[in-house]
Amino acid sequence: MSQQPVLKNRRTLLERAEKFISEIYFTDCNLRGRLYGDSCPLESLASFLSSKRITFTEASKQNFAPHKVGDTFGPTWWTCWFKVTLNIPDSWRGKEVHLLWESDGEAMVWRDEQPVQGLTKEGEKTSYILSDCLKDEEPHSITLYVEVACNGLFGAGEGSMIAAPDPNRMFSVQKAELVVFNREVRELLTDFEMLIDIVKELGEGEQRGYQALFTVNEMVNLCDPCDPSSFSKVHSLAHNFFSQRNGESQHNTHAMGHCHIDSAWLWPYEETIRKCGRSWVTVIRLMEKNPEFVFTCSQAQQFQWVKSWYPGLFSQIQHYVKKGQFIPVGGAWVEMDGNLPSGESMVRQFLEGQRFFNHEFGIHCKEFWLPDTFGYSAQLPQIMQGCGISNFLTQKLSWNLVNTFPHNTFFWEGLDGSKVLTHFPPGNSYEMKGKVEDLVKTVKNNKDKGRANHSAVLFGFGDGGGGPTQLMLDRLHRVRDTDGLPKVQMSSPDRLFSELQADSALLCTWTGELFLELHNGTYTTQAQIKRGNRQCETLLHDIEIASSLALCQDGTFQYPVEKLQELWRLLLLNQFHDVIPGSCIEMVVEDALRYYEDIRRDGSTLLHNACGALGSKGNSAGVFNSLPWERHEVIQIQDGAGKPDLGMLILIYTQMVAKHEEYSFVQDMSGHLLNGILQTVINKDGTLASLYLISANREAIYDSCYGNQFIMFDDVPLYWDAWDVMDYHLQTRKPVLEVVQPVRVVSSGGLRGSVSFTLRISDKSTITQEIVMDAMCPYIKFNTEVKWAESHKFLKVEFPVRVHSPSATYEIQFGHLQRPTHRNTSWDWARFEVWGHKWADLSEHNFGVALLNDCKYGYSVHKNTMTLSLLRATKAPDANADMGTHHFTYAVMPHTGSFQDASVIQCAYNLNFPLRSIRCTPDTVPWNAFSISSAAVILETIKRAEDRKGALVVRLYESHGSSVTATLCTTLPVREAWPCDLLERQDPTQPAHITSEGIILNFNPFQIVSLLLIL
Repeated sequence: MSQQPVLKNRRTLLERAEKFISEIYFTDCNLRGRLYGDSCPLESLASFLSSKRITFTEASKQNFAPHKVGDTFGPTWWTCWFKVTLNIPDSWRGKEVHLLWESDGEAMVWRDEQPVQGLTKEGEKTSYILSDCLKDEEPHSITLYVEVACNGLFGAGEGSMIAAPDPNRMFSVQKAELVVFNREVRELLTDFEMLIDIVKELGEGEQRGYQALFTVNEMVNLCDPCDPSSFSKVHSLAHNFFSQRNGESQHNTHAMGHCHIDSAWLWPYEETIRKCGRSWVTVIRLMEKNPEFVFTCSQAQQFQWVKSWYPGLFSQIQHYVKKGQFIPVGGAWVEMDGNLPSGESMVRQFLEGQRFFNHEFGIHCKEFWLPDTFGYSAQLPQIMQGCGISNFLTQKLSWNLVNTFPHNTFFWEGLDGSKVLTHFPPGNSYEMKGKVEDLVKTVKNNKDKGRANHSAVLFGFGDGGGGPTQLMLDRLHRVRDTDGLPKVQMSSPDRLFSELQADSALLCTWTGELFLELHNGTYTTQAQIKRGNRQCETLLHDIEIASSLALCQDGTFQYPVEKLQELWRLLLLNQFHDVIPGSCIEMVVEDALRYYEDIRRDGSTLLHNACGALGSKGNSAGVFNSLPWERHEVIQIQDGAGKPDLGMLILIYTQMVAKHEEYSFVQDMSGHLLNGILQTVINKDGTLASLYLISANREAIYDSCYGNQFIMFDDVPLYWDAWDVMDYHLQTRKPVLEVVQPVRVVSSGGLRGSVSFTLRISDKSTITQEIVMDAMCPYIKFNTEVKWAESHKFLKVEFPVRVHSPSATYEIQFGHLQRPTHRNTSWDWARFEVWGHKWADLSEHNFGVALLNDCKYGYSVHKNTMTLSLLRATKAPDANADMGTHHFTYAVMPHTGSFQDASVIQCAYNLNFPLRSIRCTPDTVPWNAFSISSAAVILETIKRAEDRKGALVVRLYESHGSSVTATLCTTLPVREAWPCDLLERQDPTQPAHITSEGIILNFNPFQIVSLLLIL
């Protein structure tokens, strides 16, 4: 160190060092101004504009016109291809030569017909290395192509990131030239930056911060930017500082390259494919230069896209996977939403993902990787364990609006008692930049100090892709073991979780769901996507069951393996955590709805073929029931003359002729409906004045209140429009009161009674509803049509009921859970809007009311008021979200006893899984393929085994929350039955117990059981 006295003003020394590397100030004489040496213009620059995303082969054959730097191109979502011809001067021999490219949009460099480098200003990638050290034998005259997408890393929002895209944005290239890159300057800049950040992050209270301050000040004294011979002494000063080691107890950070790429969000699916290509090819270039660099990458769907669009890149990825540097993680098809997909959909996410990773890379993921989703179902731990996954990484709960989650490393216990080791990176980010700030925050934020001494540091640009940079790697390399900072090691998920598991004795356990106290508007936004998801889940369920039974009935039937996989993968893709929640732009919504239509169209054909194989075709009406219990339902049928009629059905997994029987209704002009189970009084505006359960002599509607009351709320969140509904919206409650068409009788007597009415929400929106009561049906249905043209409004329907209970029950994947109906604590209050699946129930001892639905997910039960969320009207990122006509059905079901004993669960299934009409001969014999002895056990899935012909997989779960022994009975010719996990891997040590009655199965509460049936 210099012997000159040091000024004692901390601020001046710090700012002096900052200005010495500034990109803005004093670049004529500071170090930053020497980053680039000589420059040379391109030989030529030409361009071609395409409205579509085309292949390199097609693009390279187009006619390219001369292009000048600064010329504009576009508009949004188009692609501009550039042909770049360059000639490197011979005088640059021995120099590092870059193509400096600064443009709007996201770019990919192509060389020798292969993608070689991603470029984007937002991702700090503005140069392509042509030569590390130019040699005579290297080519000096080179032709490159640069593919520029007319969108940024975060799309093209008009005015703000999450606004709807500006369709007319224009783009330009600001720089395109050859430059000499001064690597020594870059290394010194990194030294300076890290020391300056240590000063700032450690603050005035730390001795080590002052040591960094005086070191960096002396480096400025010694460094002459115009004299490279001064650089080595400056670098030595920094090296000596960074080499001062930590003690043994210092926190350990596991640095892993990361590039979270939303499979669709503020850009369409197709653009994501190019984002993957741009990001991952850049990662490969980094691996070539940094053999210690490790990169984690999730979502099998994205690997599949890259394999299809960039086969050469995919081969390079396979090479680095074998070397242990490019690590596929997560085991899922996409990073799905953690709330809305059904239990079977979640199983298929892992089934498709793990099988893909095993087939392409020979690996099995041991960790679930879901850093960015809007809550986590309490059944995920069991589903993970069933798919061979025992570790879980996320960080989204750091976004909680009300309560701070108390842990970063802990055991998460699910609904059935399954546990997974869980880690939330304490830096609260999955896209760190390798800065000192990231490391200091990781230590300070760790809520499990003394219990866990290892944490993940995930670095790389994310959400819109981009990934790690060389600069990030250089930063982390500087401070691998530097006194005052946590230790840094390039690591892997397996190594991180192994360290955490080895020292897990003091870790705490969190039981139940991980509820995100934010983004709870996503349970309702984009209702058509929610409806498409529920209907397609149902359709695929029915196709698999019908095809499995057809396989057993008809030896010539071909199970549609490939087509079913294609349709499942489309459904799983739409369950990505910005698609099914509705937090995406209009282009993505259009893609998603088109995929649902593809599933419906092709799925209907598959179901028709399977049902045709189940029995001889005829002219009599028959029905296929895909649920494993007897059903008493009224459905529309065609008689022999083709005229519509109503039939009463009692059937199980069968085709049978519908039986028509008369059940009397009492119907008068005052809106009374009666079916022997329920009696209701309907006001002229469609609200329920009374809903009476006859057997219990109990009124379900609360005194002086009305059920089926539509309510409008103002819905203006703080920022995240499609995502958030805020608690204060509850203060803006306005009932929908204007009657356009009062209640009128649609049908009365016979098997069905119904009335209809129309309400006006505003001068732009209306509700038309048919209230239906069927013979022998324990619930009353509300078939609803809403013409919706609102702005920042929220439509709900309320049922104030005569039930007093401190908690309500909500269906989730493979089970249910309770949430409070009061707001005692901040944790209770934060759940003013919650998610559930097909039903919610509010019960006291021996009486309750259930609210069922066919495509909704948002609920609220406060005190005795049950509320179903119906429609929102957000304007960002889709300015037209939910505008148009909507159809949905919900139902209300008062019951005696518990909801379990009252068959609420089965009724919700019945509402969602319609009886499928088929044609059959009059003498068709009803066929019952499966039944289960206990009402507590639901037979959820029947499908062909993935890897074994002549075998079926059946999946069951315990739905009541009880320990039970049940017998699975089947008329199929089952030779053997073996337990298997959710990936269908057989447990050869424990064959299932088969008796003359059937297969004996033992269940713990909410346990999922899968069986491999050998036929």
